[in-house]
Amino acid sequence: MTINITSKQMEITPAIRQHVEDRLSKLDKWQAHLINPHIILSKEAPYFVVDATINTPNGPLVASAKHEDMYAAVNELINKLERQLNKVQHKSESRRADSCIKDANLQAPAE
Repeated sequence: MTINITSKQMEITPAIRQHVEDRLSKLDKWQAHLINPHIILSKEAPYFVVDATINTPNGPLVASAKHEDMYAAVNELINKLERQLNKVQHKSESRRADSCIKDANLQAPAE
């Protein structure tokens, strides 16, 4: 998987690149096909802002995180992406039942 990491107003060090790649590998446990992940790192006075756009077969994942620490912002971003991926993966399971509880109570035998 090729990860595009770009930055605005700062240099991407090998340590930052490695941290982003390690955290992004956390999404592999969902066994989703991640298409062209793009991470944008920027500095807005006193905060670091991290934006991500990742395409998947089920739709795009888009998230943004802001924190005073770059590594904490990356961790927060990955947690947001993981929640979105979890929601997309389990969407079909969360459908409502064919009949609602009210209908089941009406059909129950009266004593």
